[in-house]
Amino acid sequence: MKICGLMRREDAELAREAGADLLGFIFVPGSRRRLAPDRAFWIRHLRGVEKVGVFRDAPVDFILETAGKLGLDRIQLHGKESDEILDQLDRPVIRRIGAGGELPEVERLDFLNARGVLPLVDPGAGDGVAADWTEIGIVLENRSFALAGGLRPENVAEAIAKTCPIMVDVSSGVESIFGQKDPLLVEAFISAARLSEF
Repeated sequence: MKICGLMRREDAELAREAGADLLGFIFVPGSRRRLAPDRAFWIRHLRGVEKVGVFRDAPVDFILETAGKLGLDRIQLHGKESDEILDQLDRPVIRRIGAGGELPEVERLDFLNARGVLPLVDPGAGDGVAADWTEIGIVLENRSFALAGGLRPENVAEAIAKTCPIMVDVSSGVESIFGQKDPLLVEAFISAARLSEF
């Protein structure tokens, strides 16, 4: 599972110690959780967990430079980037596909899977909006994808049971104060997700 929107080193360490598989850091101009790459070198020193940089419609050079400087393990694309960018990236990719009013296209998900890209079903583009988990579970049955949007400790087990993702991704759902991860919520979320069947 992935704890995203991390802005402080202490929160990243907390998430790692609580058992997160991936830590997400946002480098999107205009995002309230944006980190400035030149002030985030502490990310490079995190050990024992995969580090994911989240980008939206950013130049390839900026993505690669940031990933290299900060020792990122994966790149997450959260915008309307063309598929050609996938051939220019030098590490595993997570790519957001929307749900919102429409379910993700199965063909799109299959295309990304075939390219070795992990699709992330997130209807609200990071604003905590939940998808229709029952419909997603039906349409995307037996396919590999990650799930985000509206997940919290009290509903993540239900979301997993209905959709069967290979990963869940949370940010605001484990915060009680904006921008700060709540230790109890992080631990509760990870515990609930671990008890569910991925």
